[in-house]
Amino acid sequence: MEIYHGHKGFKSHRPVVTIGMFDGVHRGHRYLLDSVVSRAEQMGGESVVITFEPHPRIVLSDDNSLRFLTSIDEKCRLIEEAGIDKLIILPFSISLSRLPACDFVRIYLVEVIGVEHIVLGFDHHFGYRGYGKTITITECAKRYGFGVERLNGLKEGDEIISSTVIRELVKEGSLDAANELLGYSYLLKGKVIEGRKIGRVLGYPTANIAPAYDYKLIPGDGVYAVETILDQRVYKAMLYIGSRPTLQPETPERTIEVNIFDFDKDIYGTDIMVRFRYRLRGDRKFGTREELQAQIEKDKIESLRLLAD
Repeated sequence: MEIYHGHKGFKSHRPVVTIGMFDGVHRGHRYLLDSVVSRAEQMGGESVVITFEPHPRIVLSDDNSLRFLTSIDEKCRLIEEAGIDKLIILPFSISLSRLPACDFVRIYLVEVIGVEHIVLGFDHHFGYRGYGKTITITECAKRYGFGVERLNGLKEGDEIISSTVIRELVKEGSLDAANELLGYSYLLKGKVIEGRKIGRVLGYPTANIAPAYDYKLIPGDGVYAVETILDQRVYKAMLYIGSRPTLQPETPERTIEVNIFDFDKDIYGTDIMVRFRYRLRGDRKFGTREELQAQIEKDKIESLRLLAD
């Protein structure tokens, strides 16, 4: 897949385009991307995705609590896996947000890309204040001579799969349900940093993780059975997210720490990726350190059982 940071130098043959943020690149997004690829093949053209960086909500909002499922790097990898030919990452800015919908169509889709056909998601909107919707782009298409196709949302049960729904599931720690809608196990990339070595005292040394993406949504507090990837090798592990209420009742700081099974290397400063497979339990305060140690041993046994396949 060719990736363009901005639109300069972009060239494509009979491009079939879709536009969106694609946070999580979940099963609903894959349904849309698969349709773009299929339509491009039918037309003898190339599949093209347009997305934006940073996320428009970061630029347009002063909400410091904003969190997302994927960084731009993760998004690129997932879009490439969907078989897209070309990805354009447009720098999002206040001025771009004020561009009327039909001007965006003319400047970017027509003049820059030379769009032949566009495929839109069920809730797609763009342009100034989101006024550009399917009917708007259909009217623009008549003026500039390209095709428009709108897809219905992909459902799981009675509910349309969406990034909003998945973010809520991840936030509350419902990783089984979130992974089902994503179509893959939720990922966290980061760097191993030095912690307070409390896990070592308990007999379960952990690697503390600082997320690589400042806006990465961290799953709800608790213990998870995970796979860790270090130097392209996969290790079984269990991961804790929380504020250590048993050991540090007065410390509200939230930590992410992973105990990698059968592993004793020094990995401070190393890049690490975690694949969340199962949630074992929520976080809670134990009466004694011995009770906590006994529970951690149970967590390890359960993690090994779940990860056995």
